[in-house]
Amino acid sequence: MDWEDIRIFLEVARTEKLSEAAKRLRINASTISRRIHKLEAGLEVQLFERGPEGHQLTSQGQLLLATARKMEQQALTASEILQGLGEERIGSVRIGSTEGFGSFFIAPKLADFCRMHPRLVVELLPMPRFVKLTRHEADMAVSIERPRHTSLVVTKLCDYRLQLYATQAYLDQAPALESLEDLNHHRLIGYIDELMFTDQLNYMDRLLPDAQPAFRSTSVVTQYSMARAGLGVAILPCFLAQEAPELQPLLPDQLSLTRSFWLAAQPERKRLARVEAVWQELKRLAEVHRDLLLGETAPPK
Repeated sequence: MDWEDIRIFLEVARTEKLSEAAKRLRINASTISRRIHKLEAGLEVQLFERGPEGHQLTSQGQLLLATARKMEQQALTASEILQGLGEERIGSVRIGSTEGFGSFFIAPKLADFCRMHPRLVVELLPMPRFVKLTRHEADMAVSIERPRHTSLVVTKLCDYRLQLYATQAYLDQAPALESLEDLNHHRLIGYIDELMFTDQLNYMDRLLPDAQPAFRSTSVVTQYSMARAGLGVAILPCFLAQEAPELQPLLPDQLSLTRSFWLAAQPERKRLARVEAVWQELKRLAEVHRDLLLGETAPPK
């Protein structure tokens, strides 16, 4: 197999469209199509199902994809090591993260580290979904579920706590709130059920099965903003809610959820000095700010 054919195969598998793969590789689409057909002929298998929605991998294509990803990753790592970049804190490190944790914890807390390493560029992807390390979307990822992929290096980063929050302005005009049952009479802010990317976020339905949210969003940052605006009551991570002094914790003795963040990376990427440096810094920050993550620090005035 020609490595260039494998490289083209990987881009088509990722984008599922010849035109998109052509833009990324800077090769015209007809050349890509010809190389894919050549690869299929050489292997005597069909790698893609062609249709109006693009190129979908066949079962044989899925088998080749797993091996091709390893080939690509090893080639990238070998290239960096041979150039001397693997042993230095030089270059870019991309971190995929959940939206709230990336924007409100990693970004402000990592600023000092970035200033101390001016030749290292950190790229942060705060997303309301899982970041796909096996598709090389990032060098490492923070998730709220332990990754199941056996090829990844995985460690528990930290625990964090969630509680009910609302503004005093909302509480002043709302019904009394003395128990969880009272929440059925309040405006609630939560996730869109069918668009949750993990069951870990499905705490509203479990705790308050009869509640009817007044506002839903796939974004915890949007929920946080609506709670700050006084729309209603939201279940928020403590580290996020404490950014807004106007948000008050409610019923802490009756509702307090603890979840975990997990840190994962491909073994070949973690061996690089710059990736390992960011990995260790994230672990250090999580330990130093443990009280903030668990909601055990006083909110700012």
